[in-house]
Amino acid sequence: MKSDALDTASGLLKAEMRLLGSVLLQVAEKVKVPAGTALAVDRNLFAQTITELVERTEEIDLVRCEVKEIPDERPCIIATGPLTSESLSKAIETFLGEGNLSFYDAVAPIVDGESIDYSKAFWADRYGKGEGDYLNCPLSEEEYEEFYQALISAECVPFKEFEDPKYFEGCMPIEEMARRGKETLLFGPMRPVGLVDPFTGKRPYAVVQLRREDKEGRMFNMVGFQTKMKYPEQDRVFRLIPALRNAEFLRYGSIHRNTYINSPKVLTPWLATKKDGMLFFAGQITGVEGYMESAATGIVAGINAARVAMGKEPVVPPEVTMIGALLRYISSPKEDFQPMNANFGLLPPLKRRIRDKRKKRLAMSERALKALGSWVEENGLEVLRRELV
Repeated sequence: MKSDALDTASGLLKAEMRLLGSVLLQVAEKVKVPAGTALAVDRNLFAQTITELVERTEEIDLVRCEVKEIPDERPCIIATGPLTSESLSKAIETFLGEGNLSFYDAVAPIVDGESIDYSKAFWADRYGKGEGDYLNCPLSEEEYEEFYQALISAECVPFKEFEDPKYFEGCMPIEEMARRGKETLLFGPMRPVGLVDPFTGKRPYAVVQLRREDKEGRMFNMVGFQTKMKYPEQDRVFRLIPALRNAEFLRYGSIHRNTYINSPKVLTPWLATKKDGMLFFAGQITGVEGYMESAATGIVAGINAARVAMGKEPVVPPEVTMIGALLRYISSPKEDFQPMNANFGLLPPLKRRIRDKRKKRLAMSERALKALGSWVEENGLEVLRRELV
């Protein structure tokens, strides 16, 4: 379950969940195994303990059956996973509207804006159109040759048995595209046409375009660079791009079978649907990536489902918290919505500049936990902090 250290995004996320009384983390503490600063559990014992807890909790009526339609009861939380059945997927899409449910996850890497070498990149749109919204990372012919050879020889994640290896042209992995020929990328996502490098006054041989993932420019998406390369390979290959030599990846690229809704269009920040304020979504189907991220949305959806049932207003954790930032990310308007995991790039910057990366992240974590503690108290949520395990 990744790191527990507060200078990591996953560590902060878990600390926030503990403040909210996460039952999953209570169980994890009981069945954890040695893993240094990471939280790791005995997988079988963890699953068994969670199951037994659900079965014996008096407030839960457990019904084991396939859900093929959205239930009529309200409030209701839909927390189906990434491999949602065809029947329930159709029911969800019918309710939300055609085009608001995705079945294939093509994710490009996201780079920490502070880790980019801006002396080796320039702002521009092709043919001077627009207002220079793209950060262009040029490569010479020699640099492209080195990058290309590393790309086509990189080790990739194999497909699972349930995944269909047929690629859509719109989400072709960058390495698969490259294997079609050395010049394929030069006519695709790395095409330099319409661009002039201000450092040389000439058109680059190749270029990688980065697009802001947030208004402040804390995060940048590598446009068209969805990939199935293993994470260490992405580090190795993408750092051959001169402007990304010291890049820190807030999210790695991936392509896999998934089911997630168009949350920015259909969900509120408190995870209710805009169409029906008593119907909530939680888990990976909302567009968050990861076990803890999915569980965190479950906590918030549970809180708000209970609140609306009691006639209270729904609530959202502060934006300076990791949970609050994630919720705002998945519910804010976007042209091209892609799932997101917890990372410090989601959080608003500190009021004071801290150069040391670890100290900066610890300061962000301290701010988040203080804000969340106040939020819990203000909304009377201390009741969540009960021991169930």
